[in-house]
Amino acid sequence: MSLAGIFLLTFLLVHMGVNLLIVIYDDPMVYNKVAHIMSTNILIKIFEIILFGGFLLHIIYALILQIQNWVARPKRYNKANYSNTSFFSKFMIHTALITLTFLVIHFMDFYIKAKFGHATEVIVDGVAYHDFASEILDKFKMLPFVIFYIAAFVFLGFHLVHGFQSAFKTLGMDHKKYTPVVQFLAIIYATIVVAGYSFIPIYIYFL
Repeated sequence: MSLAGIFLLTFLLVHMGVNLLIVIYDDPMVYNKVAHIMSTNILIKIFEIILFGGFLLHIIYALILQIQNWVARPKRYNKANYSNTSFFSKFMIHTALITLTFLVIHFMDFYIKAKFGHATEVIVDGVAYHDFASEILDKFKMLPFVIFYIAAFVFLGFHLVHGFQSAFKTLGMDHKKYTPVVQFLAIIYATIVVAGYSFIPIYIYFL
């Protein structure tokens, strides 16, 4: 669970870096060409399989752990005591379900379209590229989609704060010296991810 989580934490930063290309460069073909490389390069295709494996592993283990927790305490306490439970950990299953819903929509919007040939294409120098840049620019001109996108990443941010801490805690970094540092880094990491992904739709909408 922890290793899969750390792998996904790393992927989020890489994916964010690629997405930021659409606002860094005025030419949308820069983003399209990078997306084309990612969809055709054999090493990226291998990584893609590993990525999906990481998602599935993370989801399956999360469900197993949640079910084990429910089975261990089939009858709830008369009075809940959350004194040793962080705010973020209380709602992990809720933020996970919201994030999973967003991922399904996101995959259907882009990945499925690309795989099954329904994405818009543009020809440059005789090479066909999926014109994902134009689709993104169009979607982020719609206020409801912008709000939905940012809200999804805010919920993901809550999920990441506890997930980041839990991953390193499970791997043994649970010490009075290390724990405050890990907690601080978790907040910094989640803030960077939420701010980075949210900046893109905000910038495009007000462009």
